[in-house]
Amino acid sequence: MYELKTKQNDTDVLAFLKGFENEERYPDLLKLLDMLSEISGYPAKMWGKSIVGFGSYTYQGKSTSGEWFFIGFSPRKANISIYAISGFEKEKDLMSQLGKYKTGKSCLYVNRLDDIDVEILEEFMKRSMEVMKDW
Repeated sequence: MYELKTKQNDTDVLAFLKGFENEERYPDLLKLLDMLSEISGYPAKMWGKSIVGFGSYTYQGKSTSGEWFFIGFSPRKANISIYAISGFEKEKDLMSQLGKYKTGKSCLYVNRLDDIDVEILEEFMKRSMEVMKDW
């Protein structure tokens, strides 16, 4: 069975984020840290080397199982990845108001928080946490 490499660990989240202190998006990362911690009600934890996740759940797929976080974010080279499970198709009303972004399967990619409506992002993340309460 495949073993997921991205696991929760004890790396210091603030020390990780401090590595971006000289970048323009550093304040965005701190804002996401505060926002997602408040929305989730969980402390930030590192997942792998570059993902900040909040909360966790155990999942069982057809060929995989493991533990994953409810919501999170990661400062990537080209953008900031924001992870949510709610589903972009299901939340078309919010997504149409969000601003400049791209999506993956469960990732929202933004360059800067100034490119999006942060209140809409907050609502989307709250809805995603609501979905996770049933897991």
